Amino acid sequence: MPAKSVRRLLPFAALAAASALVLSACAAPGSDSEGGELVWSIEGANLSAGHMDPQVSQLDVSGMVQRAVLDSLVFQEEDGTFSPWLAKSWEVSPDSTEYTFVLRDDVTFTDGEKFDAAAVKANFDRIVDPETASAQASSMLGADFYKGTEVVDDHTVTVTFTQPYAPFLQAASTPQLGFYSPAVLEKSADKLKAGGPGVTVGTGPFELTEYTPDQEIVYTRNDDYAWGPHDAKAPKFETLRVEIQPEASVRTGVVTSGEADLASNIPPNLAKDLGEGITVDSIEYPGLPYSLYLNEKYGVFADEKVRQAFARGIDIDAAVEEIYFGQFPRAWSILGSTTPGYDASLEGSWPFDQDAANALLDEAGWTARDTDGIRMKDGKRLSVRWIAWTPVPDDRAALANAIQSDLKGIGFEVEREVLEPGAYNEQYEPKTFDLTDWGFSGVDPDLLRSHLHTDGFQNASQVSDPEIDALLEQAVATSDQDERNELYTQLQQWNATYTAIVPLYSPSAITAVGERVEGLQYDLYGRPLFYDVTVG
Repeated sequence: MPAKSVRRLLPFAALAAASALVLSACAAPGSDSEGGELVWSIEGANLSAGHMDPQVSQLDVSGMVQRAVLDSLVFQEEDGTFSPWLAKSWEVSPDSTEYTFVLRDDVTFTDGEKFDAAAVKANFDRIVDPETASAQASSMLGADFYKGTEVVDDHTVTVTFTQPYAPFLQAASTPQLGFYSPAVLEKSADKLKAGGPGVTVGTGPFELTEYTPDQEIVYTRNDDYAWGPHDAKAPKFETLRVEIQPEASVRTGVVTSGEADLASNIPPNLAKDLGEGITVDSIEYPGLPYSLYLNEKYGVFADEKVRQAFARGIDIDAAVEEIYFGQFPRAWSILGSTTPGYDASLEGSWPFDQDAANALLDEAGWTARDTDGIRMKDGKRLSVRWIAWTPVPDDRAALANAIQSDLKGIGFEVEREVLEPGAYNEQYEPKTFDLTDWGFSGVDPDLLRSHLHTDGFQNASQVSDPEIDALLEQAVATSDQDERNELYTQLQQWNATYTAIVPLYSPSAITAVGERVEGLQYDLYGRPLFYDVTVG
């Protein structure tokens, strides 16, 4: 069956008194194990802002919920290997430029369209089409490396790249490269970002049958489903009701009361004392830890000493321990510890050191102080603007406050602006900010290419270094895993000195599961899989 569930009851401590509990008005879940309904509470705040299409959206939640609809060519196992899914078998050319897939011949989209080689080509060509404006999925499909998809016959397809592209199988296992009905791509592609019944149509174990933006998504079982990973059949329950509840206290409340069967993205401070029968599952995300991205092309972060002082002036260990109670490890590298290629030698290599930070700022010429104690140089304050995307969870707000306080202690002012998505993008796109923040999940370390390459679509730090570009390009073109790991080690060690990105902590996907749910499993990102679930 799919990847083995990581299941452990976590001994969380309380951060503070929980917010007043707000219970949802959703109907009580059904109880028939061969039918009935499973209610899943998620954060999902930005889905309605054009993020219902994983082929376009960069939000993890998009792929998380649409996995119910979108199948992939291959399935990635817990040990990193790949097994058949929509593809029965595949061959990779010796130079990793051609991937040939033999497809199942019994797969049908929920609108009746057949899944075949032409459907693979239509979806992949759509992803890389500039008019689609895909960033993440296009990058995962190789972007400029993608040469094309050839229909060899009805059930054989060859995907070709202009150069060796080692990460493709991993990319082909994700919902970002999942498949929509060709009829939808032909008639309704412009509606996919908004999503909805008759639009979000795939071959998956469920069909999206109702959608009320900012409230709920209803998926109904695809009774014909018989082609899941490890030959999984149609789910044993009939309805998957996804309740969109941005407030973490609401999500914990509904799973505790039994109004929901499981709740995702539970913060550590609310995961304790959820009541008898509630199991807490925690799976550390692979990928790039939650980090700060320092924009070196805009303001004071052009000076490496200022970037280094910024990183050394934050007591990351204390803040992460206090806010996350040791459940989320402090990050030392731009790859999380569960990511292939992680360089453990960086652990402890750049500890909190205000004396070192002050010395670096003195060397950079920020020696004067104003009446507020903020450093000055050439009549200007040492001040940076941090833009953050709403909604901001309470834990990250607390972390931001700790960072601001630590940096003020060395005369470094951080002004934080929490912005709605539109206002955020107005500053993010032209890069008129000093720093911003996010974490980015991904099993393959090639995700660093989008963050550090000169042309990377998420290069918020605006790094532009031919040597770094060359390392990233070598790594994506190398099939030998040991060679790739060495290249990614060099990149991690470079950032530890250069300080384009300041990693803070490695988050986990924390899911609270009610006692009615049996057989729940997770993918490598900690996202629920429902193939074997029964609802008691």
